[in-house]
Amino acid sequence: MAPQIAWIGLGNMGRGMVKNLVEKGNLSNPIIVFNRTTTRSEQLASSLGSDKVKVVTSIEEAVNASDIIFTCVGDDKAIEETINSALKGNAKGKLFVDCSTVHPDTTDKLAKTIIDKGAEFVACPVFGAPAMADAGQLVCVLAGPADAVDKVKPYTTGVMGRAVIDYSGEPHGSATRLKIIGNTFILNMVETLSEGHTLAEKSGLGSDRLHQFIETMFPGPYTAYSNRLRQGDYYKREEPLFAVDLARKDAGHALALAKTHGVSMKDVEVADKHLAQVQKHMGARGDIAGIYGAVRQEADLKFEN
Repeated sequence: MAPQIAWIGLGNMGRGMVKNLVEKGNLSNPIIVFNRTTTRSEQLASSLGSDKVKVVTSIEEAVNASDIIFTCVGDDKAIEETINSALKGNAKGKLFVDCSTVHPDTTDKLAKTIIDKGAEFVACPVFGAPAMADAGQLVCVLAGPADAVDKVKPYTTGVMGRAVIDYSGEPHGSATRLKIIGNTFILNMVETLSEGHTLAEKSGLGSDRLHQFIETMFPGPYTAYSNRLRQGDYYKREEPLFAVDLARKDAGHALALAKTHGVSMKDVEVADKHLAQVQKHMGARGDIAGIYGAVRQEADLKFEN
């Protein structure tokens, strides 16, 4: 019989990941879900079917009724509070799998806390935008004891993801270390696109012409983000795809990690300053792609294209 799965945290990523677990995870029982805002859990249960999703109203209830507990929350403080609540329940012998993007020191601290309570832990941060979560096309990074990682793999490739980067047998923080460094590539990509599109407009080439080059040379994420910039998606949407607050959190973790190891990340420093401008201009609606608006302002253009 398949283990009972619980999922804690239904943000932009979590909702898609749960959908794919329900549809492709070969679950024998409804997945148990908890979210701080219960209405979000209820909406997901309504869309996937009440026979496929069971909503609970406390973390302890989710843990007590489950064998494997996935978590996916916004930041270090949130995951620490979540795990502290989870360990008040019957956690012994259970497997916790964290998909949150946090500092690797936080991951290693969580691992010790969970293992000391007689439970198992696997770090499983993921690469990919919400649309990739919906499509089951994430890249999952797994770290922890090999036998525990093996229990998680059936829910990754072909279910939530398209590939696994496997750090079996390595410290849990290896996974989030890769995730933090990897996210700087996304941040720097958006910075480069923003500067390029702004110069294309100011020089008379035009944003559409530059996009033709990007589409030809860099299909995939570059093209997708280029479209978000030139079509104004970076300021029009009500709910951000990659919220500016979370992007700044990731940039801060990367800069802290770099400082610890004597590395300079000047591109990240520049991009983070632009993210601060996005926060000031858009508040909680700000998205990482809003860097384009900040670069435009520096070039004496309006934030909105």
